[in-house]
Parts: sequence; structure tokens; C-alpha cells
Amino acid sequence: SSKGLSVSDLIEGFLGKSIEGRKSRMPAKLDYLQSATGLFLALFMWGHMFFVSSILVSKDFMYTVTKMFEGSFFIEGGNPFIVSIIVAIVILIIVIHAGLGMRKFPANFRQYQIYRTHMKMMKHEDTTLWFIQAFTGFAMFFLASAHVFLMLTRPETIGPYGSADRMVSGWMWPIYLLLLLAVEFHGSIGLYRLSVKWGWFEGTDAKATRVKLKKFKWAITIFFLVLGLATLAAYMKIGYEHRDQVGQRYHPVAQMNMTQNNIKIGA
Repeated sequence: SSKGLSVSDLIEGFLGKSIEGRKSRMPAKLDYLQSATGLFLALFMWGHMFFVSSILVSKDFMYTVTKMFEGSFFIEGGNPFIVSIIVAIVILIIVIHAGLGMRKFPANFRQYQIYRTHMKMMKHEDTTLWFIQAFTGFAMFFLASAHVFLMLTRPETIGPYGSADRMVSGWMWPIYLLLLLAVEFHGSIGLYRLSVKWGWFEGTDAKATRVKLKKFKWAITIFFLVLGLATLAAYMKIGYEHRDQVGQRYHPVAQMNMTQNNIKIGA
């Protein structure tokens, strides 16, 4: 009927086959959507890492990049609400990707036992990588929630002082450290598995390509972990030095100099 499920829908739902006997295309479509959302999130996290690591250049540079994401190039002074909109879209994609990923999780302890036995017997690195990806994905359910909620509700705190204060005075640095590890392992393994799954860069020798992709995956993991740890250390240093002035907003050097000059002229 138009209001309920058709006979064809029921057969496909229970048996995984259409009424004509063909296998359902739905699993393939869901796999494609999971791959697409995963690719988007992995590339987004790379961009996000370069954004937050701008603090390694200078506080002024990080402030400028923050204002750029707030739309300062078309709104004078920028508007943090733009960041909230971006975060809301990313949260939606995370929820879709996580929901699709949960289809592959062991549904009960018996399935988990079978998988563990299978992994130990095969001793295949790609099988182990899937387990690491599943574990880090599960960890990110909890670790990422705190971060994205803050970014959604308090985008105005993003900045050299606000971000650093959050880590040190707000005691968020342990969560960010664990989140860094989870994100980088999950993302790099995910991109490697996507390349293998869809045959990207396969060439004439699939086995040789897989070896090269694995080396590239580990290089990417190490690069972003080093960059992330250096960035975390930079924010913690600023946060420690700024711990007695928590809540104070950062003002770029040029703006401070202009203010001081105006005070001198007025005097």
C-alpha cells in the first residue's frame, strides 16, 4: 500500500533479495554513502589540522585564519555564527557516517569472538587495521562529542587565547590528546582502505600498489601526529602563560599598536 511497505519491500527486507530474485542493491548504496562521507571527513580533518596548527606560525596568523572562517572577507569583523553552521553540517555528516559504520560492528559477543579468532588465524595486517579503525571510531563517539558541542555552541571562543585556555584552564588537553590519536589513526586507515576497496591508484600490479599505499598511510599518520602534538604543545604553552587571565580575548599586534598610537595622539 502507499502508506505501508509493499510485498517487494518486505521480501527485500527479510531476504536481502528483490521479488525478482535479484540481490538488493541497498548494501552497495550504503557502502558508497559510507565511503563518500568518510572521504569528506578525512579530508576535512586534514584541513582542520592545518587550520589549528596555524598557531605554530604566530598568534596573529591563527587569529587571521579564525576570522577568515568567520567570514571576515565579506562581513566586517566576521561572525562566529558562520562557524556554528559549518560545525552543524559536519556533525550531521559524522552522524550519518557513524550510523553506516555501525552496520559492520559485531552485533554480539559471539560475533566478536568469531572475528577475533579469524584475525588471529589469518594474521593479516589489513584485518588488524579494520579492528583499529573500528575501535578508534567507537572512541571518537565520546571524544569528539565534547569538542564539536563546544565549537557549535561557543564558536566565539576559538582563537589564540580562547583555544589555549580551553586546553589548560578548562582541562581539555587529555581529551584532545586522545582525540588526536583516534582521529589520525582512524582517518589514515580509512583512506587506505577506501583506496583498496575502490581500486584507486591500483595500476597493473594491485599487490605492489597496496604495499606502496600502506607505506604512504604510515607516513601520513606520522606526519599528522607530529604536527598535532607540536600544535597541542604550542596551545598548552600559551594556555599556561595565560592561566591568570582566562577569558581575555586576543587582539592582534597591529590592532594593539594602533590602539596605543591613538591613545598617545589623544593624550
